[in-house]
Amino acid sequence: MADFKSLSEEQLVRLLQDGNQHAFNEIYKRHWSGIFLVAKNRLGSEDDAYEIVQNIFLNLWRKGASFELNKNFAVYFATAAKYEVLKFLSRQGHLDHHRNVLREEMSERDDSTLQALEAKELMETLEQSICLLPEKCQLVFRLRLEKEYSQKEIAKELDISEKTVEAHLAKARKHIRTDLSIVTILQLAHYFKIF
Repeated sequence: MADFKSLSEEQLVRLLQDGNQHAFNEIYKRHWSGIFLVAKNRLGSEDDAYEIVQNIFLNLWRKGASFELNKNFAVYFATAAKYEVLKFLSRQGHLDHHRNVLREEMSERDDSTLQALEAKELMETLEQSICLLPEKCQLVFRLRLEKEYSQKEIAKELDISEKTVEAHLAKARKHIRTDLSIVTILQLAHYFKIF
């Protein structure tokens, strides 16, 4: 068995091109720690650095017969490490971006679902309270709440004075404030301008 430790880079390249695994192992022994340190310094993670080293040597082995060494292995591996680190960071950036987008979408969905449920419960509570009002008072309040009519528009619609509309709205608000808790009133005020 040849002593691969004493072979030059050019000799190792020729043997690597012939598919010699011992030559590949010798190249790995000589250069893996340098690549590892560069990757670890740039990424701050030993696990990620090992992944970079593994990718670089896997690519080198795959090139096999087509591999060309332009300068020397130190330059080759420094360049390879730089590109692998950039690719890794780019992948991580995309993953982080997609995770963040997904997290935001899920959060927005959760928030919108909760808000929809809260609004539905509030409307049911409000509806129960409105049903306890006298008929004319209910009608005035519903026109204001549901159709967002102004006092003037309600007066015209029901053929009553604006003062009467104002009195019905005041009575409805007073009843609802008495009937419902302060927390519910505050929640309703968040959704509706009339409280």
